Amino acid sequence: KMVGNDNWINSYLDAILDAGKSAVGGDRPSLLLRERGHFSPARYFVEEVITGYDETDLYKTWLRANAMRSPQERNTRLENMTWRIWNLARKKKELEKEEACRLLKRHPETEKTRIDATADMSEDLFEGEKGEDAGDPSVAYGDSTTGVSPKTSSVDKLYIVLISLHGLVRGENMELGRDSDTGGQVKYVVEFAKALSSSPGVYRVDLLTRQILAPNFDRSYGEPAEMLVSTTFKNSKQEKGENSGGYIIRIPFGPRDMYLTKERLWPFIQEFVDGALSHIVRMSKTISEEIGCGHPVWPAVIHGHYASAGIAATLLSGALNLPMAFTGHFLGKDKLEGLLKQGRQSREEINMTYKIMRRIEAEELSLDASEIVIASTRQEIEEQWNLYDGFEVILARKLRARVKRGANCYGRYMPRMVIIPPGVEFGHIIHDFDIDGEEENHGPASEDPPIWSQIMRFFTNPRKPMILAVARPYPEKNITTLVKAFGECRPLRELANLTLIMGNREAISKMHNTSASVLTSVLTLIDEYDLYGQVAYPKHHKHSEVPDIYRLATRTKGAFVNVAYFEQFGVTLIEAAMNGLPVIATKNGAPVEIHQVLNNGLLVDPHDQNAIADALYKLLSEKQLWSRCRENGLKNIHQFSWPEHCKNHLSRILTLGMRSPAVGSEEERSKAPISGRKHIIVISVDSVNKENLVRIIRNAIEAAHTENTPASTGFVLSTSLTISEICSLLVSVGMHPAGFDAFICNSGSSIYYPSYSGNTPSNSKVTHVIDRNHQSHIEYRWGGEGLRKYLVKWATSVVERKGRIERQMIFEDSEHSSTYCLAFKVVNPNHLPPLKELRKLMRIQSLRCNALYNHSATRLSVTPIHASRSQAIRYLFVRWGIELPNIVVMVGESGDSDYEELLGGLHRTIILKGDFNIAANRIHTVRRYPLQDVVALDSSNIIEVQGCTTEDIKSALRQIGVPTQ
Repeated sequence: KMVGNDNWINSYLDAILDAGKSAVGGDRPSLLLRERGHFSPARYFVEEVITGYDETDLYKTWLRANAMRSPQERNTRLENMTWRIWNLARKKKELEKEEACRLLKRHPETEKTRIDATADMSEDLFEGEKGEDAGDPSVAYGDSTTGVSPKTSSVDKLYIVLISLHGLVRGENMELGRDSDTGGQVKYVVEFAKALSSSPGVYRVDLLTRQILAPNFDRSYGEPAEMLVSTTFKNSKQEKGENSGGYIIRIPFGPRDMYLTKERLWPFIQEFVDGALSHIVRMSKTISEEIGCGHPVWPAVIHGHYASAGIAATLLSGALNLPMAFTGHFLGKDKLEGLLKQGRQSREEINMTYKIMRRIEAEELSLDASEIVIASTRQEIEEQWNLYDGFEVILARKLRARVKRGANCYGRYMPRMVIIPPGVEFGHIIHDFDIDGEEENHGPASEDPPIWSQIMRFFTNPRKPMILAVARPYPEKNITTLVKAFGECRPLRELANLTLIMGNREAISKMHNTSASVLTSVLTLIDEYDLYGQVAYPKHHKHSEVPDIYRLATRTKGAFVNVAYFEQFGVTLIEAAMNGLPVIATKNGAPVEIHQVLNNGLLVDPHDQNAIADALYKLLSEKQLWSRCRENGLKNIHQFSWPEHCKNHLSRILTLGMRSPAVGSEEERSKAPISGRKHIIVISVDSVNKENLVRIIRNAIEAAHTENTPASTGFVLSTSLTISEICSLLVSVGMHPAGFDAFICNSGSSIYYPSYSGNTPSNSKVTHVIDRNHQSHIEYRWGGEGLRKYLVKWATSVVERKGRIERQMIFEDSEHSSTYCLAFKVVNPNHLPPLKELRKLMRIQSLRCNALYNHSATRLSVTPIHASRSQAIRYLFVRWGIELPNIVVMVGESGDSDYEELLGGLHRTIILKGDFNIAANRIHTVRRYPLQDVVALDSSNIIEVQGCTTEDIKSALRQIGVPTQ
């Protein structure tokens, strides 16, 4: 038995103990062990075989085992630990094999589709274009900001909406580092909103985020609105009354008394969209009154930041017919690839923890809807966005070339990728230094900032050059490798001190497990290398003190270091340069292109701790190099100023073209049959046969009818049927179509209103008028005939094989197609191709559209990206002005594949349950992510009722405040 083999077990436990000291994220010291002459095979096994796992819990178990007095109890615990190690190793190998097989199967299919898509474009390129544009980045995938001269003077009074949903967002005293969601992105969007609101041509900027009323959080996060005040430059236009300024607008969504991490926000996104929609509609009228223009002033752009805000911006831009921009910040596919490489979790476990598939789909949808995508570097475009189905560099170049010469793109579209480097506040430019490294004083001496003493108290010799790192304690920030590089290089230790600003913390025991593990590892390394008196790691600092920390490093002629495995944005590098501090930076990501502009330091491989140590020693010991890097940084830093950053953004916004909601004239809206309506009931029941649908319609109308206010409640029928199918159904059972205020047809791609010529509906001939304004909303990026031809070709490839016989499963259905809805018959619903595969195929082909199954999976409908039944309801809200909480949507237990979209939001939902529902079909077995990742099924806005009788429906309507008889 293993219990008796103490020597064998202890060798592994010693290895775990050593691994626990380096924890997660640092380089593994196996080579260093060999160099020191005491290589341990057991330690090598732990590091190399189960690498990537967090052994902290094993280390704690080892400590508890050593505390056991009973040898038998101790050996039992040690045996359990040994088996856990073996299981970890086996699990990792299984995961690696599984992922390799999956990629091997899928990669050729994806590449073939990409090749086919680009081949379709190749034959039409002129020879000159093939050669001339090949190396032109503006043709390859969009634009850089080089040589851009914005024309903001020609447009004034712009209203701009920014969206960033996660983290703790406020204008002053930002709690950066308080949690994993409150970091660089929060800082960026707040400062961007401040700077943008002071830019020429801009009247107002709204930064929309979540209202937080949870206990243990400052009350400022619950304020509905907060005016942004820049600390570094005056908004003279605001002082003169020429603009309104910048604001943080906090929209309530999700549980009011809970703070939600970004992974838990997904089910409440539609609730945010409805709240934001109401705010934008109100604000467009307010701005109109303020500037006296006589018409609503709609946002020039809706700009989403991160995936969750991207899907929100997609829905808002579709509902309002406004241009959309998107900044991904940190992309989901890149994170997924990194997590899979670690081998710690399977794809399913990663999705459970991070909701990664929902995030990736949101990013794909953002690509579908965006006119421009903002990237900070070319690497982000070519290596990260190129992983997505909806973007491919070669096809983007070919489409751009065709657009430039006015050629037909056959319905294909690729968003413009725009490279705009990040911006920073320029409020703390460093002063000149004298020969001794002291700041020149041109007036009365000022006291040192308090944070200086908080840092210098750690040091035995505080006058040595200070190496500064500012990063939260996450494995990807690679702080442990930096500490090891410093600790194992004696000349560097003798030359300099090291300061680690790792966010704010109260106690390690209260931190998130991952952050606590990294921080524990850092403290263990400090102890192992005996770095006391040489390393500072203060627990607290204010956001306003960060510039002072940079100044301290510069005053000691130190250096800033960022050796993250990959750096997406690199704002800290720019902040360091702004304060005259040379840098050592990772060669992976944004720092490469920042370095090309600033030329103020050295790039290193973040995996090579010797290279990190050598670069730091070189920069700090060679004074001429240090001075040259400092001067270069200060000389070139203006290219990263906020005014420059905003100027580049505005120049792109002005190329988008001005779009606005087309909801009809006041005269047209005055004729709408909604005068006096207080509530609207939208019947969207798909999971029943036609007879039961008619029964539900009759019962709903009877339940909502009141003698005192018969016109207070209106009705809308929302379905995948065509208008002719609806009329035939209603007439066949003796129902009058004029009893409805509107018909949402063809899965949201058409809206019709009943129209009659006589005094009353009963003595008039009823016709149905299509809403042309709605069509102008949804035609964005519609592929039309080019899309139809491709789908017909695709349908021939969907076959059922029985032996040698192939039977085509999907056929074009011209009878039920319309201008903005391409219909196809499904012969056998049991052999449906998954919608996610069809959407993937369309995106690879750069054909932007929605695809959904309906009619109990016997019909496939393909519509424009902004056409859906839920979006049609938002359109009617804008057109009619009825508040969304006064709209009731009735659905069945299941429905078409857009069912989930009808459940979320501020409107009320009634789910009719009972055996009249047709059993759920394969439509909902091919979902890319669980329903609970999209909709909060326990929301107070959703009511379930057993049955569909008049009394059942009355009971439900009373619960949500709709008057009944």
